[in-house]
Amino acid sequence: MSVLTVALELPRDLLGALEVPQTQVEARVQELIALELFREGRISSGKGAELLGISKLAFIQRLSQHGIEYFTETPDELQADVAVLEHLLHDEDGRRP
Repeated sequence: MSVLTVALELPRDLLGALEVPQTQVEARVQELIALELFREGRISSGKGAELLGISKLAFIQRLSQHGIEYFTETPDELQADVAVLEHLLHDEDGRRP
């Protein structure tokens, strides 16, 4: 993965709000960017995990810690997805699952 270096000037008040030592600001900002990009639907959880160098499970746990939902489908949408999958399985092997 290619890397782009960006210099940021942050007010000390903002650093205090991040609640991390100054040595950890870079990692915290990267985490917040990845979480927000996921929330906006611009990256997948797998990509977010990759960007942070953590497992997908750890990324999903961080989503939860920040109140970001991993599953955004409604029950009706999930039911429709299951129906499509059952139909595809039925067509594939000629019998009902």
